[in-house]
Amino acid sequence: MTTGKATLTINGAIAEIVFTNPDAGLMDATMEADLLAAVQIVTEHPDIRACVLTGAEAGVFIRHYDLKVLAPKAREMAQRGIVFDTARPVPEAPIHIAMRLMEASPVIFICAMTGTAMGGGFELSLACDMRVVQEGDHIFGLPEINLGILPGAGGTQRLPRIVGQSRALHMTLTGQTLSPQEMVTAGIACACVPGARTKAMALAQQMAGKPAKATAYIKRLVRQADNPRPDDLADERTLFCDLMVTPEANRLLSEGAEGTHRITDAP
Repeated sequence: MTTGKATLTINGAIAEIVFTNPDAGLMDATMEADLLAAVQIVTEHPDIRACVLTGAEAGVFIRHYDLKVLAPKAREMAQRGIVFDTARPVPEAPIHIAMRLMEASPVIFICAMTGTAMGGGFELSLACDMRVVQEGDHIFGLPEINLGILPGAGGTQRLPRIVGQSRALHMTLTGQTLSPQEMVTAGIACACVPGARTKAMALAQQMAGKPAKATAYIKRLVRQADNPRPDDLADERTLFCDLMVTPEANRLLSEGAEGTHRITDAP
């Protein structure tokens, strides 16, 4: 277990990371560091199959990155006359590393968006494999344009993969925010429910009960589809065959052929 602004608990194959910051549920450097520490434990743990990310503050997942941190940092860099160029990429911050680890891991990350999530909080949800939103007067989105900046934690790259280029451009260029139901309509969230954490934990239990190797391969292949390569379909064919020869798949396929196991055994 890790404690701090991102508290990790592990219960068998299920992990949960809970974000807490009494200061309006904002993200700051401490929360970033705690998030990375928790994600590293989860992704290196051999028994964890699914991980739920959720917020502790009422009506908030992670509101956004703390502007009281960003504003002085921006002023300092401007005063120092720092010039940025894509030929010299800015190093990854803890949040970037955490998201990269989440996406590359076979662990299924499910975001229980228990309330408002904008900016960095919304971007963290986009790095998860699934999102569940909670009913209520909450807003979600990437309004950085209204501050003269852009989403800096993967929002410009991950949002188009989920909603398409046109919708992503509209959201990021206008600063549009979405309601919980609009999140589902846009295809960003898979469900809008009274209790996002309860639903996310149920999904985590469901994912943890699926064949581990097949789950890992499916996540890998779907993630690869975001950046298609000529040999991705060859990977799919090869990994399909690799699963076909596992004892578990042999058993489940045989039971399915015999009518003793339903392929649609989940809601």
